[in-house]
Amino acid sequence: MKKIELEIVALSHSVTKSHNYAVVLGEVGGDRRLPIVIGGFEAQAIAVAMENMAPNRPLTHDLFKNTLSTFNIDLKEVVINNLMDGIFYAQLICDRDGEELTVDSRTSDAIALAVRFDSQIFTYDFIMEQAGVVFEGDEKEVSAKVRKKPAKKKSYSDYSTAELEELLDKVLQEENYEKAAKIRDELNSREGA
Repeated sequence: MKKIELEIVALSHSVTKSHNYAVVLGEVGGDRRLPIVIGGFEAQAIAVAMENMAPNRPLTHDLFKNTLSTFNIDLKEVVINNLMDGIFYAQLICDRDGEELTVDSRTSDAIALAVRFDSQIFTYDFIMEQAGVVFEGDEKEVSAKVRKKPAKKKSYSDYSTAELEELLDKVLQEENYEKAAKIRDELNSREGA
């Protein structure tokens, strides 16, 4: 079977389930999207890695990456290889000294590791046929809608840069990564101004 390469297009609250998130994977060079419902912790793990945030202590996925790296195992790619009863299945395709190793994984964990290893993500056409969606219309307009971030709290604009940096350190220690991302966005917007 021919593999289809995917990339993370968006990470957002799930429309269908209240306390879950959705990671939207887009077909590289195509217009199909694969939305996958994931838990809040997994969404946080993906977001932390995508934003290059550095928590004080390693998160579970960071620990797993560090462990694999310590034993000279590299994550070559992630393959979302099956879909049964609405549940996606994935495999980690690893390399250890030229030997290919395959490890079964939850899809959300596999994506969190792929971001950390900067590995490619693939699936098969039958999965895209079953669960993929095609956006019609202007692709740029669709991407802007999908990637739109929630508005920042107005209160962060009232802080000085030094206060925001201190607050950022505090929320990272508390492992409140959603708040940290908002604070970081405020700091980044000031750098660009």
